[in-house]
Amino acid sequence: MSLLDIKNLSVRFGDATAVPVVDGLDLCVDKGEVLAIVGESGSGKSVTMMALMGLIDAPGIVTADSLQFDGTDMLRLKGRQRRHIIGKDLSMVFQDPMTALNPSFTVGFQIEEVLRQHLGLKGQAARQRALQLLERVEIPAAASRLNAYPHQLSGGMSQRVAIAMAIAAEPKLLIADEPTTALDVTIQAQIMELLVGLQREQNMGLVLITHDLAVVAETAQRVCVMYAGQAVEIGHVPQLFDAPTHPYTEALLKAIPEHSQGQRRLTTLPGIVPGRYDRPTGCLLSPRCPYVQAHCREQRPNLDTHERGAARCFYPLNLTAEVA
Repeated sequence: MSLLDIKNLSVRFGDATAVPVVDGLDLCVDKGEVLAIVGESGSGKSVTMMALMGLIDAPGIVTADSLQFDGTDMLRLKGRQRRHIIGKDLSMVFQDPMTALNPSFTVGFQIEEVLRQHLGLKGQAARQRALQLLERVEIPAAASRLNAYPHQLSGGMSQRVAIAMAIAAEPKLLIADEPTTALDVTIQAQIMELLVGLQREQNMGLVLITHDLAVVAETAQRVCVMYAGQAVEIGHVPQLFDAPTHPYTEALLKAIPEHSQGQRRLTTLPGIVPGRYDRPTGCLLSPRCPYVQAHCREQRPNLDTHERGAARCFYPLNLTAEVA
């Protein structure tokens, strides 16, 4: 059984008739697996994981046929029951480390709070464990950082502290939401190396939300490509990179700067992700797709399985067999 199993997840903001921000998403993650979620800004990547974490407040509406984590239906849990799982078995590293940490408390206090809440550690035992966690995420002079406040740390240091808090209770699944966005290139590589090392060490599932396809190619086993709230392609690495089956995935790969060497301009996909008021009747990519046909503009395709994964397209690319 999968560690995480999401079926037909939809997230709306407003009433039940509002256009979904996440639309009918099916996703699963196995124990010890690294799944990457990629797509343009506004495609619903972060909202999907925030729905799983229970962080969508009113006027947000979350519905799903199934939202199972480690055999537990997350949709049926009350607040107290959910808090026993969130932060312990299921944890998240947020996009901006400078806002993820509380500026009013020291780094040591914030890590110890997680240990108190989920592992029952107090006093010197909690302090010692907090120090071990800071050393584990490779913070230099870790003992002196316990009494530091977040504003006294660099972006890279803050992200390491956020990771230490996320892994404090040794979660079964860690969600990393663009963990390297605000960091310089050297620190980005160190943070990704750290995350992947911890994932292997603890054999935990890792969901990596990112824009960086190079990171995906190096770290992930499977990829979910999202567009306008829908999963448009799900496939394995490296097959998805070698022969993408959805036009949007192909466009993302062509947009990598290295693929435009010798050209005057970088390759782009014209247009923008459709919003609430300009969603097409047919395929959501149809206004931008270079392979669009009349049928695509009239009817919306389903996510159909094929020999290497699944694609939401009537005319998938690079396939020798028909879509199932």
